Amino acid sequence: MHGKTLLDKIWNRHIVDTDDSGRDLLYIDRHLMHEVTSPQAFDGLRVARRDIRRRQFILAVADHNVSTKHNLNKKRDQRHEERGTGGDRTTKITYANSMRRIQSGQASALQMSTLNNNCNANNIRYFSPESRHAGIVHVVGPEQGFVLPGLTVVCGDSHTSTNGALGCLAFGIGTTEVEHVLATQTLWQTKPKSMRITLAGKLRENVFAKDIILNIIREMRVFGAAGHSIEFCGEAIEQSDIDGRFTICNMSIEGGARSSMVAVDDTTIEFLRGRPLAPSGKMFAQAERYWRTLHSDDDAQFDTSYEFDAAKIKPQVSWGTKPDQVVDVDGYVPNPASQDDPASQDSYQSALSYMGLKAGAKITDIAMDRVFIGSCTNARLQDIKDVYDFVRRSGRAVSRKRAPGGGEFKAIIVPSSRQVSEQAVDLGYARELKRAGFEWRLPGCSMCLGMNDDVVGPHERCASTSNRNFEGRQGYQARTHLVSPVMAAAVATVGKGHFVDISAA
Repeated sequence: MHGKTLLDKIWNRHIVDTDDSGRDLLYIDRHLMHEVTSPQAFDGLRVARRDIRRRQFILAVADHNVSTKHNLNKKRDQRHEERGTGGDRTTKITYANSMRRIQSGQASALQMSTLNNNCNANNIRYFSPESRHAGIVHVVGPEQGFVLPGLTVVCGDSHTSTNGALGCLAFGIGTTEVEHVLATQTLWQTKPKSMRITLAGKLRENVFAKDIILNIIREMRVFGAAGHSIEFCGEAIEQSDIDGRFTICNMSIEGGARSSMVAVDDTTIEFLRGRPLAPSGKMFAQAERYWRTLHSDDDAQFDTSYEFDAAKIKPQVSWGTKPDQVVDVDGYVPNPASQDDPASQDSYQSALSYMGLKAGAKITDIAMDRVFIGSCTNARLQDIKDVYDFVRRSGRAVSRKRAPGGGEFKAIIVPSSRQVSEQAVDLGYARELKRAGFEWRLPGCSMCLGMNDDVVGPHERCASTSNRNFEGRQGYQARTHLVSPVMAAAVATVGKGHFVDISAA
């Protein structure tokens, strides 16, 4: 008998029942929630007159619709904004009075107030946009210690796979499934196939986790990991900091994966130590003994395996409207004729048309209107430190020239959580980056998607550290180029609005 994969170990431990078709009823340990996919689930519970099964294992965060712009003229309500079942405090809040931000519009305000009201009515732990724990749900869960190795973690959001960097099984679910988890703390699932992706070797200078995952998706295509749960391993992963692992697991979903994870090691353990909602003292030591077992056995067999040479990966830039339409920064926009099948040729041609590009154009000749450093993919403390280090070394400020579209060239940095923002301020990163001309924002999803007031204008180009370059993702007719945080910073400074080969610098 062969050994077990990490997927096997976590999955088998959580099976409650199996039906005749082979589907497993999984126990769900942690349920993350935000304002976009939860309202209908609560409505369903009310209609069916069902209660919530285990509210203490739910964490709700408002992030998608939140404006990241400061409201300096509005009186701020200074009351405490947190509430939940985790302590001796059960303080309800009035959402409309807790805003210190410019609101993103009536529809956004309604979604956020609905989440607040649902959490108040059901005594669910909720971090409002004003909480000292505010931020993006995929960031706040891990940084609070709510997400732990070996657990099953779900959220009504595809990028829940981010959490797998901590050695847990984390995946996105639909609104109907959100309701099912609320009512039963379980979920019927078909076990995915297992995939191992090994990153051998070391990364070259100024190549980062974002470049790794963009390169992998480029090679495997957007459906390359469909039906699989990925385990990332190899020297480049072992040497990666935890923030880099979050980035890689976050974007695995763009390669079709159902989930992804990294085995527990010293990096994982040290990240979790001292987190507010994580075990402490003797309980932490006991948990650590179990966490150390969360890796695939040496003789485990995977359904699919790939190996990449990390040393060969260059800084990556997306040119099209799918996450696999990516080339090296020193490359060229590809010709649709280079594709073997008609469907791919049509896809490439459609992408060129939407992006306003011509085949054969040099990537470094493409001029940007905006730079966005943020999102659940790339706005953690290490990402901001990398940007700070690059800007400090280059000694260059954000370009003041006019953007190609005629407007002002802008570069914004949106920390992924209030904790990240405060740490960046304490360490001096925020001050120096603002001095260099970057606009420093409040935490939230921001320009990752067009659900708040941070949008890219029609036909404007944005060098973005987010995870998707779909048509209209950042705004109507917006043109998105996915890059690492340091590449985005290079566009804003040394590139004067253009991509530059930072690995050759």
